[in-house]
Amino acid sequence: MTPEVQERIEKLIKENKIMVFMKGTKLMPQCGFSNNAVQILNSLGVPFETFDVLNDYEIRQGIKEFSNWPTIPQVYINGEFLGGSDILIEMYNNGELQETVEIAMAS
Repeated sequence: MTPEVQERIEKLIKENKIMVFMKGTKLMPQCGFSNNAVQILNSLGVPFETFDVLNDYEIRQGIKEFSNWPTIPQVYINGEFLGGSDILIEMYNNGELQETVEIAMAS
């Protein structure tokens, strides 16, 4: 990953309390896992931003390196990598996600 790509990723994560790197957009997810992430965040009623990795090969590859996580989507809350769709589902089901999001929104 080039320093420029790393800088772009860091900027997106820093500028958005909840940032999702996904296939498609929050209005038109392009895979089931990305759709799961969007639906969960929508159900919490919190603002979040998305980045469509299908439109940017450098970010698509770079984000995997950046997080050391091989799959998309990738969710960041308050600058911290949370995980992918499976982690989000698990955290949502046990109430942890709501708590994490509330803390992030309050900071």
